[in-house]
Amino acid sequence: MHDDLIARAKAWLAEDPDTETREELAKLIDAGDTAELSARFSGTLQFGTAGLRGELGAGPMRMNRSVVIRAAAGLAAYLKKNEPSRGEGGAGLVVVGYDARHKSADFARDTAAVMTGAGLRAAVLPRPLPTPVLAYAIRHLGAVAGIEVTASHNPPRDNGYKVYLGDGSQIVPPADAEIAAEIDAIASLNDVPRPESGWETLDDAVLDAYLARTDAVLAAGSPRTARTVYTAMHGVGKDVLLAAFARAGFPEPVLVAEQADPDPDFPTVAFPNPEEPGAMDLAFAQARTTDPDLVIANDPDADRCAVAVKDGGDWRMLRGDEVGALLAAHLVRRGATGVFAESIVSSSLLGRIAEKAHLPYEETLTGFKWIARVDGLRYGYEEALGYCVDPEGVRDKDGITAALLITELASQLKSENRTLLDLLDDLAVEHGLHATDQLSVRVQDLSLIADAMRRLREQPPTELAGLPVVRAEDLTRGTDRLPPTDGLRYTLDGARVIVRPSGTEPKLKCYLEVVVPVADHAALPAAHARAGELLSALKRDLSAAAGI
Repeated sequence: MHDDLIARAKAWLAEDPDTETREELAKLIDAGDTAELSARFSGTLQFGTAGLRGELGAGPMRMNRSVVIRAAAGLAAYLKKNEPSRGEGGAGLVVVGYDARHKSADFARDTAAVMTGAGLRAAVLPRPLPTPVLAYAIRHLGAVAGIEVTASHNPPRDNGYKVYLGDGSQIVPPADAEIAAEIDAIASLNDVPRPESGWETLDDAVLDAYLARTDAVLAAGSPRTARTVYTAMHGVGKDVLLAAFARAGFPEPVLVAEQADPDPDFPTVAFPNPEEPGAMDLAFAQARTTDPDLVIANDPDADRCAVAVKDGGDWRMLRGDEVGALLAAHLVRRGATGVFAESIVSSSLLGRIAEKAHLPYEETLTGFKWIARVDGLRYGYEEALGYCVDPEGVRDKDGITAALLITELASQLKSENRTLLDLLDDLAVEHGLHATDQLSVRVQDLSLIADAMRRLREQPPTELAGLPVVRAEDLTRGTDRLPPTDGLRYTLDGARVIVRPSGTEPKLKCYLEVVVPVADHAALPAAHARAGELLSALKRDLSAAAGI
């Protein structure tokens, strides 16, 4: 076993094109560190519907240039078999974007070289830019595929590789498995041509076109007065968001200076995710000083948008479900038509809003790869701070256009001497208080997640928070509306629970929702108190049932 492990590590080392990871791996081999080598050579980083994501480092279980070159070569082989050629010369175009994380620019260049070597055309965005700019560029340029090198809001040590096909939305089965099979078929990196040149580096025309498209998000003549504090969370959102806000005529956002510029080490946060405890502390400190109408945050690749409001004497984050409902209500008020869609883990309030407005409504599996594919989509959102407000422009979540739309709504309400919280209260009175929360458990040992899922399948709860479970569904079997997925759904009398392993992080996620009837505005405090009690009880009982 030991000799085989060392032999595999040496074979990988011989092909590794990166000086840094070569040195790292050579030290592990020389030290005979079998524990670390086993962790890195226990398999391969799996290519799935999220593409690739993992910790940077040497070996097939880490993100590195060797893994990226293989992934790009597998994708190129898939495209040549499956995608019709477009444009002059007959070769399909692949657009490559990247964020400002460690190694992102290297991975983007390697991808462009592999595509060019495979006989495809490649174009790389001019610098680190938000993921939605890449998603827009695919359709704008008539590409057959797009790749964004990003790990979104993961820790600094991670990077990732997100793949879109020519419709501008992320890959879904069976394309992911077919691409993975092409990757597995690559015997050696030496078999992958990687010319030194031949691809195009795009200029700012594609960014200018994206910014011009943002005009479609806002209503002509709408108020543009809301003042904002903005944090880019050490990511790539700042310049594009500022340009979009200036174009729209909003007041210039006040920046959280410590987090404004790209920094792959994310020095001021434990996790560069607005949802994580402490991540918004600097933004709130800035808001206490400047007293804006709202606080806006993007995650590092700016496809998510977080919103915070003043609630009483201090600032608090709105939940993704609250922002999702606010944007939906705003679009309904503006006369939007088309399908409203969300993932199954998001609040059922969207369905109530759509039903009352006589608009079609769809539920999908988790992820914008599913939401973006809904026929006739007008608006889609997911509770994890993802909003698609202009599907004709970007068929993915877009933290820039979502920020524009929520700021337009805040401006409209400001002109009526109202706030986002006032509108949330109105929605609760109209449709019932839909309160959501999440029980999320991060693990080192992935078997703990499998154990929890097995425990719930073998002994499904019959009651949670004193509410009877009226229906228990194992979503691996699929439903009449949904394809199979690894998840469990419990419908209770006045509540709903969904349990699923995360597709991008070592987490078990449990999504909780309670619906409390509200007679009038005077009944809201009691309804909020009751919802809080139920959510706490759901967390407690579900933790016990799952053994977490």
